[in-house]
Parts: sequence; C-alpha cells; structure tokens
Amino acid sequence: MSDPSRTGGPSRAPVYFLGIGGPNFIENPDHPAYAQLAAVGREITTKVKPKAVVVFSAHWQSGPSKIQINVAEQTDLIYDFYGFPPHYYEYKYPNRGSPEVASKVIEKLAGAGIEVEKVQRGLDHGVWTGFLVAFDPKKNPLDVPIVQVSLYSSEDPDQHYRLGRALESLREEGVLIIGAGMAAHNLRDFRAIRGTGKTMPFDEALKDATTADPEERQAKMSALLRRSDARQAHPTLEHLLPIYIAAGAAGSDSGERLWTLPEGSLSWAQYRFGEVATT
Repeated sequence: MSDPSRTGGPSRAPVYFLGIGGPNFIENPDHPAYAQLAAVGREITTKVKPKAVVVFSAHWQSGPSKIQINVAEQTDLIYDFYGFPPHYYEYKYPNRGSPEVASKVIEKLAGAGIEVEKVQRGLDHGVWTGFLVAFDPKKNPLDVPIVQVSLYSSEDPDQHYRLGRALESLREEGVLIIGAGMAAHNLRDFRAIRGTGKTMPFDEALKDATTADPEERQAKMSALLRRSDARQAHPTLEHLLPIYIAAGAAGSDSGERLWTLPEGSLSWAQYRFGEVATT
C-alpha cells in the first residue's frame, strides 16, 4: 500500500486528533468548529490523500487488556444516542471497511503483544457524525476504507499510548490514523458554564504536553491526568484517550495544535502529528 510516487515531502501519513461533537453538531454549520473540521477534512482528502483510515472513537471501549476491531466490509451505522428527534436516526454516511487493512492492524497489534478480537460492527456516532462534516459525501468524499478499532476499557494513558505506537508503521503504507474525541468533555457542567472564547487551563496544558519534544511527550501527557483540573475537564477519560493513541502513533513526529475553541466545559481542539506531504 505504499506510494512510491510521493516526492518533495514526508514519506508517511500524518496522524490527527479531531474534536468531534454530538449528533446535533451535524445541523449546526454556524458553529465555529464546523468550518474548522471541514477544513481539516479537505486537507486530508486533497493533500494527505490516504489509502485507508484507521479510526479510534470515544464511543467504543473493549476490555481492560483486549482490543476489538471491525473486520467487516459492509455494516450499518450505529445510532448510539438517545432522545434526539427521529430524523437523526435516519442519517446515512456512506462508508466501507477493509478486511485487508484490518488484518494489517491485527498483525501490528499482535506483534506488540496486544490481544485483538475480530468483530463485525458499524461506525458509531463518535466517528460518523464528525466524518459527515469533515468528509461531506457530496462536497468532500473520503472514498477510502475506514476501519474502526476500539479503545481499552481502562483509563490508563500509557496503555493507549503504546497501542498507538504499535500502529505507527502503518503510516508508511498510506494509512491515516485518526483519534476522534474532545480535548475537554464535561457535559455535566456544560449548561452551567456555557460560553465561548475563555481560555481553559486544561486545554492549554494539553497543548503544552502534546506539542512537547517527542522524547518527552508520553511522560508529559501522562502527567496531565495528575492535574487538579483533569477530572473537571474529563469526568471520564474516553473522549481524551484517542489523543494518546494518536500521539503514540506519531512516533518521533512532533504534534501541532491546529485550532482550539473552549466552549464552557468543552474544547474543540484539533491536532496533527507529523507533516503533510507536498507535491
């Protein structure tokens, strides 16, 4: 799957962490994060041009020491949200999986001693709602296989960092690795402190750790969770852990925060690790 025609830039795909909102985000094009996510999507389709996408969502956790992976080529979307108007459960996002890419992921994980279970499972809303914005099927179709992989059920940041590291070499084959979550995600407090534009200390601390020297990045990202405001930003960690996987998959590549917007107790930050190839 490698692309020998790439010249003038890095020889492997970058890695992204995308801040992806809930189902109502699909119908909120005036939200500042909407245009930003769409812009990142255009960068991916027009400049990165991946051959496949491997994605980790906040909404799929497996066991404490086992990962699950979708190996089916065709599955239905998962509408894993409740209380929305009926038409939200009729949204479609055209996509296909890839048994071939899934096998490569399994091989890499097994080589790192990570237990993997094969399943047939559709994309959950932690992927498809954001992908509808980033990769609008009519305006900016992705049109490559998407293979979703679970998180662990643990809240161990280093375990998830190692998971990403095990997949780093897939980038040499044109596989784009995406972590989908949010840089801060506290829905419990969201309505109480709603507002935009205010600096969030945890959001800035995440930036400092994620953009640190790659040799120091894992330790600094792990230390984030010992901050006094960590649980205020993330009462549970599933929306944050995908960025640890992305950082692990980055290897020696540096991280860059592309954009952020604190909104009450949420943060819509977008990150990229590694450079985008130039032609």
